[in-house]
Amino acid sequence: MKLDPKRFEISTGQATMKAVLTMGNGDYDMLRYCDVPVPSPGPDEVLLKVLGAGVNNTEINTRLGWYSASVSSSTEETSDVEASDGGWNDVTPFPFIQGTDCCGEVVAVGTNVSAERIGERALVRACMRKSGYQSMDNVWMASDFDGAFAQYVVVPASEVFAVTCDWSDVELATIPCAYGTAENMVHRACVKAGDHVLIAGASGGVGSAAVQLVKRRGATVTAIAGGSKMDQVMAIGADRVIDRNEDVLQVLGKEAVDVVIDNVAGPEFPAMLEVLKRGGRFVSSGAIGGPVVELDMRTFYLKDISMIGCTAWDEPVFPNLIGYIERGEIRPLLAQTFPLHQIVEAQKAFLKKQHVGNFVLIPPT
Repeated sequence: MKLDPKRFEISTGQATMKAVLTMGNGDYDMLRYCDVPVPSPGPDEVLLKVLGAGVNNTEINTRLGWYSASVSSSTEETSDVEASDGGWNDVTPFPFIQGTDCCGEVVAVGTNVSAERIGERALVRACMRKSGYQSMDNVWMASDFDGAFAQYVVVPASEVFAVTCDWSDVELATIPCAYGTAENMVHRACVKAGDHVLIAGASGGVGSAAVQLVKRRGATVTAIAGGSKMDQVMAIGADRVIDRNEDVLQVLGKEAVDVVIDNVAGPEFPAMLEVLKRGGRFVSSGAIGGPVVELDMRTFYLKDISMIGCTAWDEPVFPNLIGYIERGEIRPLLAQTFPLHQIVEAQKAFLKKQHVGNFVLIPPT
C-alpha cells in the first residue's frame, strides 16, 4: 500500500524518526517499523517526545477491522477483515501511526501555545471532543489520526495534561486509555459509596483500572478473573473474586449487585443482567468476548435496568485521573515493557491474556 506523501514521504534534509506504521487491515505483517518524518506542530499544537506508549485492545481491533459491523466474533477469533467501517469513526486513515496511550515530554510548541510548556512531562487525553462536551462527537488519537507508536507525536495543546508525581515514564504510560475508559464508565454509572459493583474481565487493563477506581469511591467490588490471576486482582482491591469459569449467576444469585461493568460481553451477557438489582446500571465500553449477545428484553425493561454505552469521555474524566495520580489515590499496574521495534511480540503477548495490568512500548532515545 502506497504511503500518503503529504505525511510520510521523506524529503532530503528533513529530520526523521522511528515509528510503527499500520499499513491496513490484516495480520502482524501490516505493522512496519521504519523511518518517517518528525511531524511539526500547528499553531495550537505541541510536539511531544514519546517516553512510553501503552498497548491496548483498540490498536489490535483497528488493525484487524474488528469494529466492522460484519464481525461478530471475539478479538481472539477475528481474522483480518478489509472493511471501510472497521475503525472508530470514518474510514481508518491507513497507513498511519497507532498508539493511544502517551506519556511524553513537550519539546516544541505552536505559535499560539506558551513556550513555558516546553519541558512538561505530560499525559495525552486520547479521546478528544472537538465539538465540545454538549456533543457526543469525538475523535481518538491513534484511531482517527497519528498516535504514539513513534519517537514523536503532535497533538492539540488542550489535550496535553502536565502531571507531577514520582511515577516512572512507563508507569504513567499505562494510564490514558485504560484508566480513562474505566473512569468514564464509573463516572457515567454514578458509582458511589455503598454500591456493590461487579467487574468482568478484571485482570485486563480497563478491568484492573476499574477495580481501583470503584474502590476509591467507597464501593464494594466483586471481580471476575481467570483462576491464575485471582490473587493479583484481590491484591489491587477487589473484595471478592470469582473464577471466570464459574457460573456468576449461580455464585451471586439474582439481583445481587447495583452496577455491572462489563467489557467482555459474549455468551455470559444474559447472566450480567440477571445479577443486577431492580433499577441497576449496566455499563460497557467493549466486548472482547464477542459483540453479538442475547438480550431478553423482558429482563431489561421489567427490572428498570439502565444500559450505558461509553466511548466519548466526559469532561471531568481526565482531570480526575491527573488528580488521583498526583494525590496518590491510584497506582499503576505495569505488566511488562518492550522496545518499540518489538511491537509484534508485545501484541502477541497481550493477546495471550496471561498478564494483569498493561504493557508499554518504549521508543528508542
